[in-house]
Amino acid sequence: MNPGMIKKLQKMQQDMVRAQQELEASTFYGSAGGQTVKVEFTGDRKMREIAINPELIESAEDLEMLQDTIVAAVNDCIKKIDDETERVMSKFTGGGMPGLF
Repeated sequence: MNPGMIKKLQKMQQDMVRAQQELEASTFYGSAGGQTVKVEFTGDRKMREIAINPELIESAEDLEMLQDTIVAAVNDCIKKIDDETERVMSKFTGGGMPGLF
C-alpha cells in the first residue's frame, strides 16, 4: 500500500473515532403516548432521565398501560440513536458495510 493511501486510511480512522465519540456524547429524546412518557438517553444508550405524566395513574389498568408506554418511549429513543449512528457512520462506510455500527 502506498504511503498516501495509508495516511488517508489513518485520517478516516481518526474521523470515525471522533464521530463515534460525538455520537456517544449526544443527547437523544424519545416519547410515547402523546408525550405521556418521555425519556432522555446519551448516544451510548444510557438512560439519563424518564418523565411520566403523574395524572395517568388512577388504577391498575393505568399502571399496565404506563409500563407499556415506557417500553415504547425507550424503544423510540434507541431507534433514534441507531438511526443517527447509521447516518453519521455511513459517511465512512459508504453504506456498504451493514452491521458494522
